[in-house]
Amino acid sequence: MSDVELMKRIVQIKSTGTHAALATVIRTKGSTPRKVGAKMIIYGDGTIAGTIGGGCGEGEVIEAAMHVIATKMCTHHKVDLTAGLFYEDGGICGGIQYVFIEPI
Repeated sequence: MSDVELMKRIVQIKSTGTHAALATVIRTKGSTPRKVGAKMIIYGDGTIAGTIGGGCGEGEVIEAAMHVIATKMCTHHKVDLTAGLFYEDGGICGGIQYVFIEPI
C-alpha cells in the first residue's frame, strides 16, 4: 500500500469513527517477508489493508491489533519466524519482525 493510500485510509477511518489499528514493522533480524516500514491497517471486523508479510505471523499481528483496538493502547509484537510452526510449515524466511501496533 502506498503512503498516499495509507493516509487516505487513515483520514477515512478518523472521519467515520471506524475502529482500526495500524501495524508497522519497526525492526527486522534475518530474512523476513517484509522489511522496516511495511504497514498494515487492521479494522475492527478483522479485515486488513496492506500487509506485513502474510501467513501465521500476520495472523498473530491481527490478533494483537484486536486487543489494541479494544483497549486503545499501543503495543509491540515480536513475530518469530525462526522455529516452530512457521519453520515447519515450509516458511522460507526464518527471521524476526518487530511490529509496533497503534490505534487509529
